[in-house]
Amino acid sequence: MVVTDQPTSDEAGGAAPLALDVHATPGGARGALEAVLMVVEEPIADVDLAAALEMPVEEVRAHLRGLEDEYAAAHRGFCLREAGGGWRFYSRADYAHVVERFVVGGQTARLTQAALETLAVVAYRQPISRSRIGAVRGVNVDGVVRTLLTRGLIEECGHDGEGGAILYGTTPYFLERMGLNDLDELPPIAPHLPDPEAIDELAAVRS
Repeated sequence: MVVTDQPTSDEAGGAAPLALDVHATPGGARGALEAVLMVVEEPIADVDLAAALEMPVEEVRAHLRGLEDEYAAAHRGFCLREAGGGWRFYSRADYAHVVERFVVGGQTARLTQAALETLAVVAYRQPISRSRIGAVRGVNVDGVVRTLLTRGLIEECGHDGEGGAILYGTTPYFLERMGLNDLDELPPIAPHLPDPEAIDELAAVRS
């Protein structure tokens, strides 16, 4: 046997990280995906999941779709959905009345009706200035706009070219909370709101 004083690879550079084999875990690839999805605080893209778990992206996508169908078939209280640019667990709409009882019980701070109405105006007529929001709602919205900004649901997105007023629009967090990928998925309630020209006329009258 040849004895050498040359350092081994572990001694020279430290132990190389072992390759991750999610298929060897008790729940396999789907169990590994569930474990990661349980701890994410915002939607995570399939490519990021694939990188983290060292799996092909197409395989990850197939498992995500499979989990989505599996939860739906089992009528679980939660669902897995692609929204806001990534995947995340959400409570299932079928159990909205149960969740509402929990929320109404004071466990979670809810938006007021005024805030919800203001958020709807911004969502469907963005970019929009504070004065135009107030024109649609017929009341002063300064406090409500501050609340929505604080909650991260809307953000400043430019200035009006005419008067320099700040314009507001919804945020990626709004899409995430609504379970949407983009604004095109908003329900078609826009016809119930004044069109931009009518909003301008209302704003002019209020000013």
